[in-house]
Amino acid sequence: MKIDYKINASIDVKQFYDLLVNSTLGERRPIDDLACLEGMITNSNLMISAWDADKLVGLARSITDFNYACYLSDLAVDQAYQQCGIGKKLQALTQAQLNHHCKLILIAAPSANEYYEKIGFMHNPRCWVLERESKIATQ
Repeated sequence: MKIDYKINASIDVKQFYDLLVNSTLGERRPIDDLACLEGMITNSNLMISAWDADKLVGLARSITDFNYACYLSDLAVDQAYQQCGIGKKLQALTQAQLNHHCKLILIAAPSANEYYEKIGFMHNPRCWVLERESKIATQ
């Protein structure tokens, strides 16, 4: 199997949707809101994609300043292509685009904790999340 990797290739919302559904990441993403999905791919400034011919089979979607921090927001690999090293390659290619000081940061699904530790990530318990329905407490 020959997989082609591309940096910031054009991805349409249908391809992104299909990948999310086929990778199980769709369980934790707003797949019922195509406008939101469109915004996710349009406003990312670093996307490394994996292609089997014209089929999107993997994606590392990030938001970064390229110098200090890179937030790897989505790492998705189609289930039919998992266990082939595509996810690791997507992450390595993402890191290769960054300055040598730049940290790669992600929030992992609980079932993926062992995977990230095994490939070299360090667990950091200091992440904080404000859900959209919540408001900043001003008092």
